[in-house]
Amino acid sequence: MPLILPGNVGSATAATGYDVANSVRFNRTDSPVLKRTHGTPTSAKKFVWSAWIKRSKLGADQYFVQNYTDGSNISMAYFRSGDDIRIFDRHGTGDGTDTVWISDAKFRDVSAWMHFLLKVDTTQSTDSNRFQVYINGSLATGNGITYPAQNADMNWTSASASNRHSIGATSDGYNYVGGYLCEVALVDGTSPAHTDFGEFNSDSPTIWQPKDVSGLTFGNNGYYLDFEDSGDLGDDESGNGNDFAETNLAATDQSTDTCTNNAITMNPLDNIASSTYSEGNLKVVTSASGSPPHFATFGLTTGKWYWEVKATSFTEHSAGYICIGITGNQSNSNTGQLGSLSGDYAFVNNGNIEAGTGNDTSYGNSYTQGQIIGTYLDLDNNKLYFSINGTLQNSGTGHSITAASSTTNGFYMPSFSDYSSSSSNLVTVEWNFGAGTTFAISSGNTDGEYGNFEYSTTITGDGASKTFKAINSKNLAEFG
Repeated sequence: MPLILPGNVGSATAATGYDVANSVRFNRTDSPVLKRTHGTPTSAKKFVWSAWIKRSKLGADQYFVQNYTDGSNISMAYFRSGDDIRIFDRHGTGDGTDTVWISDAKFRDVSAWMHFLLKVDTTQSTDSNRFQVYINGSLATGNGITYPAQNADMNWTSASASNRHSIGATSDGYNYVGGYLCEVALVDGTSPAHTDFGEFNSDSPTIWQPKDVSGLTFGNNGYYLDFEDSGDLGDDESGNGNDFAETNLAATDQSTDTCTNNAITMNPLDNIASSTYSEGNLKVVTSASGSPPHFATFGLTTGKWYWEVKATSFTEHSAGYICIGITGNQSNSNTGQLGSLSGDYAFVNNGNIEAGTGNDTSYGNSYTQGQIIGTYLDLDNNKLYFSINGTLQNSGTGHSITAASSTTNGFYMPSFSDYSSSSSNLVTVEWNFGAGTTFAISSGNTDGEYGNFEYSTTITGDGASKTFKAINSKNLAEFG
C-alpha cells in the first residue's frame, strides 16, 4: 500500500502546493459527533465520500460516517474491532440486497494519516465499477462483497431523519471515533475520480497527497469541512451551507496535525504499562505503580526540538514520582522507570535528573501538579534542558547526553514514566507537541514554523541563543 506524504515540503509541493491547515480531534471518551439533516439529494445513484483519517484508538467499532433515514434505509462506514473497515448500505426492498464491503487490510498505524474515499455510481453496467473504495490513492480490495444492483438508489445521499447524518459516531450516539479527521467531503449527484481528491507525488510516486477540493460541484447534500474555524468546527465550506451541529467538540479539539503536516503523538501500541491513552494520544493515565517508560511515535536523530508536558496529576512525596524526558531504549524488556537505563534521561519532580542506574544528579527545582514542564532537546550539541512553567532550570546549563547514534535505538523519543511504590499513586500527563493540546494555551508562542506552545521555544542555553522546533513532518524535513 502506498505511503502517506510526510509533509508537503520542498519538492513535494511541486504538483499542487496544496496545504491542509487544520484537522479536528475526536476524543472517544467525550462522545464527540458532528450531525446534520440531509434534505432531498441531487442523486441517490452517484456520490463520493472522502476523508483523511489519523487513528488514535484501535480495537473498537468506530463509525466515521453514517446516514440514517429509517430501519430499511441506512448507510455507514466504520472501523471494526478487528481494525478493518466495513461499509454497509441498506437501500430499501426494491433495489436488490444490502450492499456490503469489508476491507482485506487492517488499519493499525496510529502514527500516520490515511486517505479513505468511497466512489459510487450505480448506473455502471459492471458491478465492481458501481462501488469502489480507494485507500491512499489505490483501489482497495475487499471481501464479503455484495455490490449494489444496477441503477439502485443508495442511502448515502438520501434524505435523513432529523440530525441523523453524522460524522464521528453513529447518529444515535454510539461507537465514537478516537482520532483525527480532516478534509471531509461529500459530493452528491456526480461521481468524480479519486484523482480529483488527491494525487501521487511527482518526485515520490508511492506517496499520496491531497488536492484542493473546494472547486468541486458538491450537489444538494454535499459538503466540505476544512475545520479552520475553531469556533464553528461544523462549518460547511462547499457553498451549500450544509453546516453540522457539534456535540462535545470544543475549540481545543482543533489541531494543526494534518495530512500535509503529520505531528508526533504518544504511542499506544508501545503500551508496556497498559496505561490509558486518550485525546488523540496526547493524554496518558498510568494503570499501576512503577510504570515502565511510555514512548512517542517519532524518533529523533538531529536538530533542536521542544515540547511541553503538563504534569496534571501525580504523587508528590517519597512514595511516588513522575519522570519526564527522553529515551534511547525502546524495548519491551525495559520494565524499570524512565532514567533507569543508559540512554534514558528523566527530569524527576524532586528536581533531579536520572540518567542510568546510580546516576542521579541535582538539576533544578522540584515541580508540582498542574505545572508545565518544557523539554528542549539539542541533538546538534547533545544537550538536554528543562523548564518549569517557562523558567529554564540549572541556570541554563544543559545536561550532557549520549549522541543519538550511540544509543540502543539510534534515536531518541519523548518519554515519561510513573515511579511509585503504591498502586494508588497513578500519574496523568498531557502533552503539547505544538499541533494542539488538551489544555488551553493562554500565551501562544510559536516556533517560527508550525508549532504553538505556552512558553517560548528560544532559550539561552550554555551561553548561546538557541531556537527549538515542534516535532512534525515539515520541521523534520527542514531541520531534522
